[in-house]
Amino acid sequence: MAILEFTPQLRRFVDTPVVETPATVLREGLEAAFAINPRLRGYVVDDQGHLRANVVIFIDGRRVRDLRGLTDPLGPDTRVHVFQALSGG
Repeated sequence: MAILEFTPQLRRFVDTPVVETPATVLREGLEAAFAINPRLRGYVVDDQGHLRANVVIFIDGRRVRDLRGLTDPLGPDTRVHVFQALSGG
């Protein structure tokens, strides 16, 4: 099963579960996480369901390509890391 992990920075605002899911595309995997904690949705995707500009996701070390549909494939041994981008000066 694919494993989704969320950055510690998100934990400051909302519970971020580690999720094991049989999902075959990223959106399905994220929906599994949102089912566990619905508040997480607002931190990861916008009202249209697109990835927020301040969030970056890596699948097996590669940056997600489909930022709108979130259709990047997940395999049975996939590791997904969801990061909140940091800014500052």
